[in-house]
Amino acid sequence: MSYPGFPGYSGYPGGDPSAYPPAGQQAYPGGQYPPGGAYPPAAGGGYPPAGGFPAPGGFPGAMPSYPGAPGYGAPGQAPGYGAPPGAPGYGAPQGVPGYGGPGYGAPPGGYGAPAAGGYGAPAAGGFGAPPGGAPGYGGYQQPSAQSYGGGGPGQMPGQMPGQAPGGYPSGPAPGQQPVVSAQQQPFAAAMTATQGTIRPAANFDALADAEKLRKAMKGFGTDEQAIIDVVANRSNDQRQKIKAAFKTAYGKDLIKDLKSELSGHVEELIIALFMPQTYYDAYSIYHAMKGAGTKEGVLIEILCSRTNSEIRNIVACYKSEFGRDIEKDIRSDTSGHFERLLVSMCQGNRDENQNVNMQIVEQDAQRLYQAGEGKLGTDESSFNLVLASRSFPHLRAVSEAYCRISKRDLISAIGREFSGHIEDGLKAILQCAINRPAYFAERLYKSMKGAGTKDSTLIRVVVTRSEIDLVQIKQAFVQMYQKSLASMIQGDTSGDYRKMLLAITGQ
Repeated sequence: MSYPGFPGYSGYPGGDPSAYPPAGQQAYPGGQYPPGGAYPPAAGGGYPPAGGFPAPGGFPGAMPSYPGAPGYGAPGQAPGYGAPPGAPGYGAPQGVPGYGGPGYGAPPGGYGAPAAGGYGAPAAGGFGAPPGGAPGYGGYQQPSAQSYGGGGPGQMPGQMPGQAPGGYPSGPAPGQQPVVSAQQQPFAAAMTATQGTIRPAANFDALADAEKLRKAMKGFGTDEQAIIDVVANRSNDQRQKIKAAFKTAYGKDLIKDLKSELSGHVEELIIALFMPQTYYDAYSIYHAMKGAGTKEGVLIEILCSRTNSEIRNIVACYKSEFGRDIEKDIRSDTSGHFERLLVSMCQGNRDENQNVNMQIVEQDAQRLYQAGEGKLGTDESSFNLVLASRSFPHLRAVSEAYCRISKRDLISAIGREFSGHIEDGLKAILQCAINRPAYFAERLYKSMKGAGTKDSTLIRVVVTRSEIDLVQIKQAFVQMYQKSLASMIQGDTSGDYRKMLLAITGQ
């Protein structure tokens, strides 16, 4: 079968349409797996593997955010970027208890300690901190002894002369390099699990769902609600099985039937949901560079936020389904330092070691300072090297170390040294390293704020994160903008398109 409107797409699943993909696994378009690993990555495979956000059941207090992210905003006040050192954490929307502790520039004694009446903040040690008092990483002043559970002011984990109960290890012996595991880092405390709003349906029956969709589209008119009820409550893997069952039972292509019955943004949304995840990313990149003009924001969002295995699968899919080399297309559609950054990203070779060497962290922080604020002009290649190759836990630590050197957060420094698409790309990498859900929450907010709605961005983020971390993105959205994602969707969309978006986001 063919997939209408997408060059080279040879059908899904490959081969006999009556054959479903193996249980718990999606078949790769064309029936083959790309080199370098199984396709597709697990839905929860967001970086880092051991990271993420707290498990379901309540977010522990105010969520940490990256420097320069929209502030938490007082009631009635538009979210700002960053907060001055020593500023208290900003309150919740009107009528809701304050979110608790100080934000950026928290005073010595502990980052993110909850304020009276704080919103679900832990008793001590900051947001999502483990027993012993590890800090949340919202503040960027010098750490204190209390906030790190031992040692003196200014000492980082792995450099402390002693260790308080439940705190971090003592410093290394002379001649040893300080190495801090991801579990020992203060950042990791708030990054423990991710959760999508869509999960596989229990007692799934592909043929029964295919019959429901056929009935919804048969005859005069279309029962859009019946389509929404099925599509929004099945995982991507289950949707592929429904598509195969539909062709087996009726000898017709489900996608063609849906396109003939739907139109506009709701059609775009439902067709996106029926695309395998890696194919959808490759398709989005292909159309971002196809024809006149380039949608640089799409390239940044996908290539700067995906894991190594996801990027390698996207590159392989791009080649097999569109017959093109993604690196060549990037080189022909972009230029300068932005081109080099994207080429670096599409290699999928970022270090994914969860251990952080604090000596290299300090060296990288110094390297970035000397490449930017510490000299006249900017050494762009040093920023590319560090941000494109270092692990995300390492970049979080570099961001902290840079603050101590420069007295300015690294995202702000990037904004001063760069402009245009290269600035956006470097910031996206660092934002994803520090707080990935907050990055996507900002993407969603910007897609809907002001006049008009950037529907393709809204659709792409909701679809691609729906089985990974959309629960955490919704939490970040509330804490950053004092309004729910659902309320903003409600005000910016309408009709079946609105119903489908709300169903996917779990409203």
